[in-house]
Amino acid sequence: MLKNSQKNYSSWFWKPLILVLLLTGAIMVLLPLIIVFLTSLAPVGAVTDGNILLTAPTLVNYQQAWQRGNFFLAFANSTFVALAVTGFQIITSALAGYALARLQFRGRQAILLIVLATLVIPFQILVVPIFLVLKWGHLINTYGALILPTAANGFGIFLLRQYFLTIPVELEEAAALDGANRWQILSKVMLPLSRPALVTLFLFTFIGEWNDLFKPLVFTTRPELRTVQLALAEFQEQFTNNWPLMMAAVVIATVPVVLLFLLGQRQFIQGIATTGIKN
Repeated sequence: MLKNSQKNYSSWFWKPLILVLLLTGAIMVLLPLIIVFLTSLAPVGAVTDGNILLTAPTLVNYQQAWQRGNFFLAFANSTFVALAVTGFQIITSALAGYALARLQFRGRQAILLIVLATLVIPFQILVVPIFLVLKWGHLINTYGALILPTAANGFGIFLLRQYFLTIPVELEEAAALDGANRWQILSKVMLPLSRPALVTLFLFTFIGEWNDLFKPLVFTTRPELRTVQLALAEFQEQFTNNWPLMMAAVVIATVPVVLLFLLGQRQFIQGIATTGIKN
């Protein structure tokens, strides 16, 4: 009886405390986003007067930001580059991850260690040799300069390798008994079962490429190759004192990746949760 009362008291004490902590954390995370959104809906004078909440919301800032920032071309470029990089990374990560997970060959562990070592090397350190390679290949100021440097990624290889290890080998053996070769096993057995990991890799890669400013800034100078983040940076330099217009541009650049994450969040969580550390 005493143990039950102590358990009830503990439950009554900790649940409200955890709820308060979670709500506090959520407010701290969402408050800046709410302020950005409200500012984007306010007239210019309301921001300088500090009366954001007391003014009628307007969508004029979004219309002006879209037109003045020429975001249509930037959206098209960012979408193309992000999809291309994501496609390349899924292909290279699937092939390399499957080889490291299932094939037995000399030096496999050494290759895995090299792949993991690439995760701790910042991209900025490699920018000079990458620039020289792109210049040698006449790829500067082309879409290739925005796609090829990140067409393969150690994180994607490691992620899919770990997920492939969670799939029972018996499924591959059954497919092999039916006459399937390695490519058929990978494409028709492993990849369909690895949907959560593939969605996770897709989200990580697409969002990372969409938010990337470094590659377009270093490898391109042509206005027709501007991506969303480069257009946003130029827009902020041009309209430094117009806070509602700047916040509207920020929301325009952010909404696509937020919607994409919301659509794939369930698969994303499943992919992260089921990808453990396996040898």
